[in-house]
Amino acid sequence: MGRAWLKSAVLAVILLSTSKGLAAPPRVEDSASPTRLDEPLNPSEDALAQVTSVSQLADVRPTDWAFQALQSLVERYGCIAGYPNNTYRGNRSLTRYEFAAGINACLDRVNELIATATTDLVTKEDLTTLQKLQAEFATELGTLRGRVDSLETRTATLKAQQFSATTRLNVLSSFNVSQAFASGDVKAEGVPIPNSLPAARLALRSPNPATGKLEPIVTTTSRTASTTFSQSTYLILSSSFSGRDTLTTILAAGNGSPPSSTYSSAGFASTFGVPYADSNPVNPLAPNSIGLFELKYQFPISNSVNAVVGPRILTFRHFDVNPYTNVVNGASGLNSYQSTLANSGLSGAGAILNWQISSKLAFQAGYLNRNDASLQYFGGDGAANPERGLFNGSYSLLAELAYSPSPQTTLRFLYTRSHSQAPPASRPSQPNFPFFLTNSLRGVVDDGFGGSLNDIDSDNFVFNFDWKIAPTFALFGRYSYTQAGINPVNPLIQSGSANVQAFQLGVALPDLGRKGALGTLSLVVPFNILSGRQFFVAGNGNGGTEFDLEATYAYPISSNLTIVPTFFATFNANNFSDNPTVFGNVLRLQFLF
Repeated sequence: MGRAWLKSAVLAVILLSTSKGLAAPPRVEDSASPTRLDEPLNPSEDALAQVTSVSQLADVRPTDWAFQALQSLVERYGCIAGYPNNTYRGNRSLTRYEFAAGINACLDRVNELIATATTDLVTKEDLTTLQKLQAEFATELGTLRGRVDSLETRTATLKAQQFSATTRLNVLSSFNVSQAFASGDVKAEGVPIPNSLPAARLALRSPNPATGKLEPIVTTTSRTASTTFSQSTYLILSSSFSGRDTLTTILAAGNGSPPSSTYSSAGFASTFGVPYADSNPVNPLAPNSIGLFELKYQFPISNSVNAVVGPRILTFRHFDVNPYTNVVNGASGLNSYQSTLANSGLSGAGAILNWQISSKLAFQAGYLNRNDASLQYFGGDGAANPERGLFNGSYSLLAELAYSPSPQTTLRFLYTRSHSQAPPASRPSQPNFPFFLTNSLRGVVDDGFGGSLNDIDSDNFVFNFDWKIAPTFALFGRYSYTQAGINPVNPLIQSGSANVQAFQLGVALPDLGRKGALGTLSLVVPFNILSGRQFFVAGNGNGGTEFDLEATYAYPISSNLTIVPTFFATFNANNFSDNPTVFGNVLRLQFLF
């Protein structure tokens, strides 16, 4: 064979990836653009296989211009590989790296033939031409070899250090220094519970000496809480078995007891002035106890639909989300990161279905049987308790529609139908268990006379938006509304309803001072009663309106370390219009890796 044959042969070689070197090209028959070497591939469909005869390639015909070259390479040198479906895909575009790799593979084959003393198959002219081509592509070959060496080293390191072949471990840990103080005595509804952590109150009524009517008990707090130093840690285990599914297991521990809770009414405990990180995530377990925080399995049903099932799902990670109000780097106060009325920060057992209708429209719906700490007086996990089970007790039906008219704007509409089981009757020597009006555990209700209520059904509506006006300036906000039916156990007391609303408006400053930083300013009206005040044992105050101001700045020191200072100011605390302003600040050192 002469130089003409070799030119044709080389043109044929460089149109393929060999079994010795390059991975197979993606599934494109006549690509108009070159293929990148780092593109993800499907090995089951694109893997190459050595062929022994050109007739094995279904898409190569004798009339093709390179047929003879391919035939010679197959029969003479044996350096042609095909796809499992018996195709060659000779019209696909290629990169210079593929060109170099093809030449290198064929040269390796020639060297093998020489080493086995079959030199009569290789002419001097062939070797000269191949050496010239090898020299011309020496740079590409060197780069390619460097890439392969680097990948081999990284692969060996990963194999030696990996936690698991199917599981990834991430850790989120926060160190919190917290303070809270007020300029005077702060009124709060309820009687303080001695030695409770975090500080809590019991909502009770007592006769008013002037009117004889039963009214909520109000006490005052004059002391300033001490500065605290706390931590919270989350171990996040993500396992995948198919590459498209995820089993998420989160173990958590913490010991936060926020100082600002000292000033809170019953039903408002651990709300204003408290970042999510400054709490015990597995309460009522003892501080620093390790407990199960979340356990769920997410898997695809189709290209646009996936499902989440689990015995412990944190709905705040699925519903009412906002990029500027989150527990990691956004407005993270317990009155800021989600709706204060239909707050989904509680856990539940059940399922969620997600449907990506289009690039601009998404819908999700779910059913969750609540099993959070607030229900421990029922005797543990509701779904696992035979006396209640998965479809009894307290549960929520959720549906949310998210619309993104542009990449900079998203509007979310959430509806929640909640059924809250009435607390069990307490023993004569014990006070009554609290009956919270909302899923967010804000507002304690009774029949208006200190008596108990039947189960409460409520309708909750939340509108949530974020709008990135400029690369470094965005707006966000929420409006929440809850209507709950109040049905007294005493048939002589008339039923009614309680209607409550909440507002939030905020400003976000992405990349403030540094790439990846985020500053947020959030103003919240957390609990504004519209009707049914007579049913509230705690949460009404004197009819005033509480305003919460939160300023947070998340500044990344590195990819794994962020410092997050937060300032809180609460006006008309506990809905008492004559309460002094309560201030708080938290300095958080946050590790994420």
